Amino acid sequence: MGHSNVWNSHPKNYGPDAVFLVMNRDNLLGGKRKQRGLTRVWVYWLKTILRGKMSSDRQWMYKRFMNGILIQEFLNGLETFINFACSQSRWMDGDKIKCPCNNRKCQNMSFRDVNTVRYHVAKYGFVPNYFVWIYQGESTMAVDSDQNEGSESYVCSEEPSNTYHRMVNEAAGADFNMDEPPNPEAQKFYDMLKAADNELWPGCKTHSQLSLVARLMSMKSENHMSEKLFDQVTKLMKEIVPDNNLVTDNFYSTKKLLRGMGLPVEKIDCCFNGCMLYWGADSDLISCKFCDHPRFKKPPRVAEKRQKTKVAYKKMYYFPLIPRLQRLYASNATAHDMRWHSEHEVEQGVMRHPSNSLAWKHFNQIHPDFAAESRNVRLGLCTDGFQPFGQSGQQYSTWPVIVTPYNLPPWLCMKEQYMFLSILVPGPKNPKDKLDVFLQPLIAELNHLWDVGVNTYDISKKQNFMMRAALMWTVSDFPAYSKLSGWSTAGRLACPYCMDKSDAFTLKFSGKQSWFDNHRKFLPANHPFRRNRTAFRKNKTVTTVPPVVRSGDDILTEIQSLGLKKVTEMDATRTNGPICRTCGWRKHSIFWDLPYWRSNLIRHNLDVMHIEKNVFDNVFNTVLNVDGKTKDTFKSRQELNDYCRRLELKRNEATGKYPKACYTLDKKARQTLCEWVKILKFPDGYVSNMGRCVDMKKLKLFGMKSHDCHVFMQRLIPIAFREILPLNVWKVLTELSLFFKELTATTIKTDDMVRLENDIPLILCKLERIFPPSFFDSMEHLPVHLAYEARIAGPVQYRWMYPFERYLRKLKLNVRNKAKVEGSICNAYLVEEASSFCSYYFEDHVNTKHRNVPRNDDGRVLVEDEYEDKLSIFKHPGRAFGRAKKRCMTDEEYKAARSYVLLNCEEVAPYIEYVYPKWLQMAHKGRGRGRGGRDGGHGRGHGRDSSSILRPSVQSVPSPTHPIQTSPSPSPSLTLSPSPLSEIRPPPIVPPPHTSDPSPSSTPHSTPSDAVPPFTEPSTSSSIVGSSAGSAKLVIEIVDGSFFPYHKCSAIITKSFKKMVDSKAFSWKKVSKSTKKTYFDDFQNQCSWAPRFNGQIKSLWESKAAERYSDFVHKLKIVRDRPDFIPEDDQ
Repeated sequence: MGHSNVWNSHPKNYGPDAVFLVMNRDNLLGGKRKQRGLTRVWVYWLKTILRGKMSSDRQWMYKRFMNGILIQEFLNGLETFINFACSQSRWMDGDKIKCPCNNRKCQNMSFRDVNTVRYHVAKYGFVPNYFVWIYQGESTMAVDSDQNEGSESYVCSEEPSNTYHRMVNEAAGADFNMDEPPNPEAQKFYDMLKAADNELWPGCKTHSQLSLVARLMSMKSENHMSEKLFDQVTKLMKEIVPDNNLVTDNFYSTKKLLRGMGLPVEKIDCCFNGCMLYWGADSDLISCKFCDHPRFKKPPRVAEKRQKTKVAYKKMYYFPLIPRLQRLYASNATAHDMRWHSEHEVEQGVMRHPSNSLAWKHFNQIHPDFAAESRNVRLGLCTDGFQPFGQSGQQYSTWPVIVTPYNLPPWLCMKEQYMFLSILVPGPKNPKDKLDVFLQPLIAELNHLWDVGVNTYDISKKQNFMMRAALMWTVSDFPAYSKLSGWSTAGRLACPYCMDKSDAFTLKFSGKQSWFDNHRKFLPANHPFRRNRTAFRKNKTVTTVPPVVRSGDDILTEIQSLGLKKVTEMDATRTNGPICRTCGWRKHSIFWDLPYWRSNLIRHNLDVMHIEKNVFDNVFNTVLNVDGKTKDTFKSRQELNDYCRRLELKRNEATGKYPKACYTLDKKARQTLCEWVKILKFPDGYVSNMGRCVDMKKLKLFGMKSHDCHVFMQRLIPIAFREILPLNVWKVLTELSLFFKELTATTIKTDDMVRLENDIPLILCKLERIFPPSFFDSMEHLPVHLAYEARIAGPVQYRWMYPFERYLRKLKLNVRNKAKVEGSICNAYLVEEASSFCSYYFEDHVNTKHRNVPRNDDGRVLVEDEYEDKLSIFKHPGRAFGRAKKRCMTDEEYKAARSYVLLNCEEVAPYIEYVYPKWLQMAHKGRGRGRGGRDGGHGRGHGRDSSSILRPSVQSVPSPTHPIQTSPSPSPSLTLSPSPLSEIRPPPIVPPPHTSDPSPSSTPHSTPSDAVPPFTEPSTSSSIVGSSAGSAKLVIEIVDGSFFPYHKCSAIITKSFKKMVDSKAFSWKKVSKSTKKTYFDDFQNQCSWAPRFNGQIKSLWESKAAERYSDFVHKLKIVRDRPDFIPEDDQ
């Protein structure tokens, strides 16, 4: 057997005897092979032996039950697993670990808290053949796939004795060779290796010089420490520690020691007016070839002779993408996760990640050679401008361009440490259409990564591969959408999907563009709204079909046929100007230079964050009639009846005033709403303090951030407007709220997105029947396309601006030198990159951005025995806010606290998941029959599974009189009903049969929607009409214009007729008033309802009693003889 054959063949072809041969060869060869350790053959057999031993030691993992009971050996082993996973903090997300249970939603893909993991594993068991806990940090053996040979190979991930040695080696890369004399580039890594061995002072065993420097740089970047403060801290440390120490005494020397961890940055001169870059073929020019502006500043006369370096008027910063992507594969902390997108389990029809989306799969089909290598990188690009000096400072606009990889799993994707700042477009002016000028270096690098690729070392597989990358789409707000795509987002053709098929028009008096009556064409062809001539635009019917989504090839062909030029080409402004006046295109976007760009299904994303905020602002400000922000203005009323037929809103000629619209609130209602918002309480960290946004003088809300609007739109609008707006207005606003709630779920289903695509045009049409044409700007139109994008590209969490806006906030905080904005951001970013990479190798007890501790954690370690008799929800570590005080809870506070505990308590989870839905289904069996129609008049949602009724109705709807009762997640993945009314008006939940107190307040899962609306007093037992202590009455309410529960109310009404029959009255009209009063009194004695239903109960009872009486008399006529239940004296 030749040595070369042993070396190059797969190890499974050879027996253990070959191990010793190859080991001896390694000892003789030395050099790189000796440094890299064991070869593939004997590592394979070593791993095989270890694997068999480990699997035999952990057979308890798959022996859970004996006679249907969990055995003690399994429970002991489970605790061993939990303790081990909690000891590996580098593999944790805060205080959460990866759950290895066999539930399809976990399987080492999701981070859970310890109690949830313990519960899941006991319930579902471990995933099959998981004898090595690699996802919890056990690195004795890693099983992977050898793509070169199509079979398994086993690689060793041994931990070196010095963690910081490993950090330097991984940062240096696979080509780093210590046997050769160092070149100037490699010398910095030798310096760091030396610093890793140097003690801080003689006898110091806790820290080396490198460990201290790395920790200090991490503290500086995470806390935005100024260089001045950093110098003071290091000087103080140098004075405190013993003499002959190696503590650096300033920021410069610290940064110099860690220079090997830094990644490159390029400074590129650009034209003062942003016309061009002095880059590539134009790098030697001294003046702009477009505007002839000089490149360099003219030095002052005094320094003209001394100044040797020329200073450019303006320069941009470019951070090369290739070394940053290569570093993801250079570290064990991220290399394996970069393959998650192709290795995780996929559930058919469910999307939790962009890799599950149709756009991702379509790209794989079009480019199979790219998809064949799972380590190729998919990227997203985002850009937005920000004002570094605040709103009151100097007008200055800085535009960063951010690139982020989508290969990572959901718990890492879109995180701050994986957002790469790629370009800093210098201010102070907005680049506008010239943004493409600054994107040239990035597009050139992306083309190189696509056409050629770059040789990259994957440390998780211990092999080199040719890494390629592709840009999937861009993410931006609507104005930046125009800069990136080249399509104008202003005016009548603002919609990038409808394009020239838009029906927008200019309002007569307001002078603004309106998308009113632009959504009937999205309805089915036979929908009655299409033929309606009065509710929408007067005397207009709609027969057109919705515009077809155009492919990239069609769009590129149109741009080329129009003759549009890229802004980097000569005479682009002169050529594009006349063309822009005849169509919506403004330029030939530079993204078309990417060879695969035309094949992408989604190229530029509509930002759900800004659209949702703008829709909320228009709705809320119009309903509250906020001066200067409402869409219901004087000019709007003037032109209203020119377009619509709404005579009730016509001007009163006698008074000269316009009547109040049904969609606006009066002063008393606005005051009640503002008072409710001011005292509203939320779970810690759920949302900012909305009470500070309330202006009680002007009765409005101000200063609400995008996330505040997000929470109010999805959680509070159905509750806030429930009793203070007419039913038809409240219904459509509730449907709009639930649309955004389901759209922004973290887990979405393709079928649900198809349904939302069909529902949103109808919702917008209902809004058009209520609000004036001035209400419908482009932001009210764009939601009609959001469900389509979600169906194609996946969950919106990976395509909206929230993570990028937070990142821009951080960049803004890095501006220390106001005179050099871009330079400050660049220096801080480079330091952060280096410190972020170092933080992967810190000791387990060090808190970093990768291992965030919960903000209320007091650092205590809880002992299980200490809290053995307490519920799990009371075992979470934490500290109290302020000094402890004692007071009695109100009924509303007690009810809110009880509901929150029950909904978040692990011990109650089995009851909610299994027992309670079955009981709920039995309790409301048959409730949808008897009212005509397929849905029984209660809405479509009540026919679905009971668990889908329970969770949204209990968790997602807060009471307006006590703290919100939701889990602290803005966008939970709940299964929503197609009917919004079933979510907001759930049935009153009756207690189980064994409960002695039948009142709603005694139920363990009382629905918050049963609480009193903002303008009424809190509902207590004394405020229920007809209630008395100790009486068991049927609690009823009015749902969709009818009693609920319907059948029980009908039975009570019919029973009243049986008690006393007017023999002379065989129709309800002939029944005497006294008899009717007797019937109603009997109904009131057996039923109770909230005071808010007082005005509706009597009239509704009258109509239902007439209906029931007619049926009752009809049965008597059929029988003919006197029924047994009619007394002799009443005959």
